This record gives sequence, structure tokens and C-alpha cells, in this order.
Amino acid sequence: MTEEKPFLGIIGGSGIYELNNIINPKWLSVQSLYGEPSDKILTGSIDDINIAFLPRHGRSHNLLPSAINYRANIDCLKSIGVTDIISLSAVGSLKENIKPGNFVIIDQFIDRTFARKKTFFDEGIVAHVSMAKPVSEQLSKMILDAAPQNITISMGGTYLAMEGPQFSTLAESELYRSWNCDVIGMTNMPEAKLAREAEIAYATIAMVTDYDCWHPDHDAVTVDNIIEVLNNNSNNAKSLILNIIKNISQKTWTWSDPSYSALENAIITPKEARPEIAKQKLQNIAKNYL
Repeated sequence: MTEEKPFLGIIGGSGIYELNNIINPKWLSVQSLYGEPSDKILTGSIDDINIAFLPRHGRSHNLLPSAINYRANIDCLKSIGVTDIISLSAVGSLKENIKPGNFVIIDQFIDRTFARKKTFFDEGIVAHVSMAKPVSEQLSKMILDAAPQNITISMGGTYLAMEGPQFSTLAESELYRSWNCDVIGMTNMPEAKLAREAEIAYATIAMVTDYDCWHPDHDAVTVDNIIEVLNNNSNNAKSLILNIIKNISQKTWTWSDPSYSALENAIITPKEARPEIAKQKLQNIAKNYL
């Protein structure tokens, strides 16, 4: 990489459908050979850092987690030059000490989704990328350092990605707790896997809205309670993002994260056996390796 600073993509989850303080904001219609992305992409800059914001569920929140075109979202962000992604997601807590209103900087995932396209390499070109360390340490540390005192935030945690849209049964919730998972959500997978295939560094902020159904007080929580926490989380997340961008603008960015070279030695299919149609679809994702 030769760019001095990253081009930061921000994927907004439930409750985060826009981003303020952007200089020269413009909603772009971006096309993908993988279909339609969730919405137009809001581009511009903050503190001289190029920004691209995409509301994961659409600005009207009309997309279920399983209906989101994760491949198109990542492909479109890659096509306009995004190098790093910060994901924002509403989650439920699987641990007593992770309370509603807390933020968790995720460092591991367990993927229990089953009805989604999870790779760009499924049409005659095969690749296997490492997901052992699925998030960017550099981005994650930047998030932690930028957190204001009014946000309770912790570094590290395992995100259980479920298919949804229904929430867990009590038996499922207890199973995930026995696996030592920290939070549960519906959207970070296959998003993180696809970002890795696209050689985009990825970090995610899990914003806790409530305890999952394992908690004895779960049934006493009302929809109004959850919406109140969701709105507070949204406001805190927007402030946090502005702090992160400010920090990025003031620090030297390093390009040694393995995400930026994830496809090196990952493509197994010999060049002479790679279909032209598949190569065309992969131009944004893997043009340097085709």
C-alpha cells in the first residue's frame, strides 16, 4: 500500500442510518456484479480522512439480516477505494458483566449462519483465506483509544452470529454461554469473512442493547427499554466514530496488517483454469491476483 492514510468505510447497524459532520457529503449509487447493495453509499471526508458510510439494513431499515447482500456491500466499498472498515452492530449480551449500553470491541467470531453467500470465490475460482485472527489489531486499538469516558467499552470478546430473524431459544442461549461467547448478533458474518477476502482490514463495535434470553430479568425488559438503549448507543457510537477518525488523522498509519495481503497464496485454482466470467466478477476484489 502506498496511501498515507486509510480510506475508512463505516457500516452502520440498527439505529445508525446516517453519519454527521461529513465534508462534501454525497450519496453515491454504486453498482456491483453481485447484485444490489443495502443502500447508496454516503461519501465525503472528516478531518481529511476519506469516509464511506453504508447503512447495513438500508436507511429505512427494510432489510432482514438474512436478506442483506453482504457480497455486494463489500464489493461496492472496495470498488470506491475503501481500505478499512469499522462495523457497528446491535447485539445481545451473553454475560452478566456485559451490560446494556456497554460496547465490546470484538476479536473472535463463531458463525452459526447458514442461508447466506459467504465467499466471493464460488464460481470456478477457489480461494482459502485465513480467519484465525478475523479483525484488525490496529483498528481495534484505535477504537479503544478513542472511546470517551462516558462509554463503557471492553477490548476483546467472541461474537456469536446467528441466522435470525427470530431471537434465540433459551436452550440456544445457554449453549452459546457454555461456549464462552460474549455477545450474540445477526450481521457480522459473513461480513467479516468477505472483508478479509477483499483484503480490507475490519474491526467491529458490538453495542449491547439487552441481555439475551438466558438472563432471569429478560422477560421484564420492554420494547421501550430496548429502544431507549438503542438510541443512546447510536448517539454514543456516532461520537466515538468522530473521535476515531480524528485519531486516525493524527497518527501514522501502518500497512502491515495481514488483511491487506490476505489473498497472497490463497487462490488455489491454476490461472489457466480460471473462468473469464468469474475473473470479471472478481475484478474489484482480487484483480492483482487474477
